[in-house]
Amino acid sequence: MRKMKVIIYNPEKCIGCRLCESVCSIKHTGTASPMRSRIKILKRLEYVFVPVRCRQCEDPICMLICPVNAITIDSKLGIMKLDYDVCRGCRICVEACPFGGAQIDPVERKIFMCDLCEGDPLCVKVCPGEALEFVEESEIVYRKREKIIEMYTKILESYKGLIR
Repeated sequence: MRKMKVIIYNPEKCIGCRLCESVCSIKHTGTASPMRSRIKILKRLEYVFVPVRCRQCEDPICMLICPVNAITIDSKLGIMKLDYDVCRGCRICVEACPFGGAQIDPVERKIFMCDLCEGDPLCVKVCPGEALEFVEESEIVYRKREKIIEMYTKILESYKGLIR
């Protein structure tokens, strides 16, 4: 089992600026093109933004299904890597990923996915609303518990004046 850090997303903090898309595409392709970004921000409703990116799955279906083993896990960093010298461009990984993390570059016509910027994700650094965070995966459950406690505390405090 690999221990790693992951990107988590807080929808309440996202302002929909899509700066993460721009810096990602600049870093990886040299152009500011959201279509070539490894993270995509989808807008749902008026103020609901949802990031689509490689989730760095524990047992990645894209890696398991790749017929030429072009997708591997870097033993040092614990992140998924795509070897372009091996990849044949069959797009099976794109079809298989349930999260839309494996994508096709519209210019180069190559498969790409988030590589967490080699363990230092730029999208997280530039997010003005701090909606993206890079944390140990064990933090995910802890943070969810904190939100639940906060929610119940607010509910209990709203009833405090009613019950005497």
